[in-house]
Amino acid sequence: MVIISQDMIKQFQNLIQSVDEPLNNTFETLHQGYPTEALVRFLKARDGNVQKAHKMLVDCLEWRIKNEIDKILSKPIVPANFYRGVRDSQLIGMSGYTKEGRPVIAVGVGLSTYDKASIHYYIQSHIQINEYRDRIILPAATKKFERHISTCVKVLDMTGLKISQLSQLKLLTVISSIDDLNYPEKCDTYYIVNAPYIFSACWKVVRPLLQERTRKKVQVLSGCGKDELLKIMDYESLPNFCRRNGSGSSRHSRSRTDEDNCFSLDHGFHKELYSYINQQAEALESRAALIKHKSFHVAFPEPDPDDEKIAQTIESEFQKYSDENGVADKLNDLKVDEDKQKK
Repeated sequence: MVIISQDMIKQFQNLIQSVDEPLNNTFETLHQGYPTEALVRFLKARDGNVQKAHKMLVDCLEWRIKNEIDKILSKPIVPANFYRGVRDSQLIGMSGYTKEGRPVIAVGVGLSTYDKASIHYYIQSHIQINEYRDRIILPAATKKFERHISTCVKVLDMTGLKISQLSQLKLLTVISSIDDLNYPEKCDTYYIVNAPYIFSACWKVVRPLLQERTRKKVQVLSGCGKDELLKIMDYESLPNFCRRNGSGSSRHSRSRTDEDNCFSLDHGFHKELYSYINQQAEALESRAALIKHKSFHVAFPEPDPDDEKIAQTIESEFQKYSDENGVADKLNDLKVDEDKQKK
């Protein structure tokens, strides 16, 4: 793994100082008062190559301007019952903090169905959570733990992962590309829990294709991962699907109430997130405009060739099991240009 030197940072700083005012303004939103740390993230993402990191950052800033990302936290997904459907089918939430103060982001990979809305709503929702994390959660964590905190950890629940989810791969590739290109190095570690055999088989094939820095971040834990995760966080910060000895449903099981289920719209994180977005919308009087224009469209980035290769490998591995079980799901089952609101 490349070591980012002060000389690299200085070169990058000199290059970024020449960008025009619109790019500089959105860069301020991106770095949240820590420009050097932001530059380091982009340098790490391009293995210390200053020119490539500069191009990556400029492309990111242009993407933010073109798609009005700075305003996305004032664009609620409405009505509320429709947003609840998005949340119930795109399982992601925040369960607490590690002992070092990093937010714990939980993702229900296996039980996310992405079947209640078009792809544009799911992309909008994902970016809103990213922006809320970077603009609200991380600054609050920095203040609470009295140290600069700019990254999170993610716990990925594979409960329910099955062959038929092959049709979701295109959407997940788009989300992954958005994160890789515009939110690089925001996650320290990915913890995989409740992994079924199909994941284990695919992981053996996919792991060698990942970049070294990504491979080092991924830890596949035994069972629900409870014992290992308790080494880095308190019990109260464990995602609800990790609070047991065996695997189980991360969507339908309840640790105590829906308020304890970090995927639920009734969880404190999602209540605060949705309330914040609605308050920002009311301040800008944008709610009526959003209802008229439906989803908030974001331009899909061209996937990285390495990401495409990984997606093709996953598709191939899933297809082996599909053929054995007579499952006919194909990657192109998901229409990415669909914009019909499903209710």
